[in-house]
Amino acid sequence: MNFYSSALHRDMPYRVFLPAKVVAGQKLPVIYLLHGGDGGGFRDWSNQSDVAAYAGRKLILVMPEGAYSYYMNAVEKPENRYEDYVLRDLISDVENRFPASKSRESRAVVGISMGGFAAVQWALSRPDLFVFVGALSPSIEVLHRDFRIRNRIPGVEEWWRLRTIFGPPGSESRRLRDPFVLVESARPDQTPYMYIAVGEQEPFLEPNRRFARRLQERKFRYEFHTSPGIHNWKLWDTQIPGCFDSLLQHLELSH
Repeated sequence: MNFYSSALHRDMPYRVFLPAKVVAGQKLPVIYLLHGGDGGGFRDWSNQSDVAAYAGRKLILVMPEGAYSYYMNAVEKPENRYEDYVLRDLISDVENRFPASKSRESRAVVGISMGGFAAVQWALSRPDLFVFVGALSPSIEVLHRDFRIRNRIPGVEEWWRLRTIFGPPGSESRRLRDPFVLVESARPDQTPYMYIAVGEQEPFLEPNRRFARRLQERKFRYEFHTSPGIHNWKLWDTQIPGCFDSLLQHLELSH
């Protein structure tokens, strides 16, 4: 699918999967699946996993293109309003084009890596939009990375790309987007249920453990899982069933 995003001022692609049969007049829950920062973009979810089969559970699966944006409105490139593009333009297009429910209780988001960061960030900053948020290997610590010891070109490029999105290190714009900061002021009773899973051999393990401990201390509704694996689709493929089992329970409980 392609549609015009007024936030980005251009056409943007997304992939969608629907159940084979939809009863006339029926409105279905929608799951937004956010890809990571490296790979094939919006095609990754369906090309690298069997997630499309969950459309058979009477779900609409939507896979947007997020480039390397962290799905945020970029601080230093105001034309890159990726958060507005997904949360305003894309949701509106999906709900107008397909038999999609427009209620929060029937809307969820699941992301991997970069997309997992966005899912958690939105859970804390936009609790009105989703009833369930899933984050597989979320790069929860991205705003705390130290690039001083990374003197190779790829490290410099990543530092610069992150600066254009989030602003300079130590800036207020970074604080406003930092899950470790937002978790201190978000209201547990209003925040979507969070499902976080991470591999035991990947560098995101300890940051996610710290974040999960804070969720527990502040009494958020969440679950946290670890399993053997590194930061790749082989790991995420094993995490998808547990995440969707929890997702389906919370969508059903909300009806």
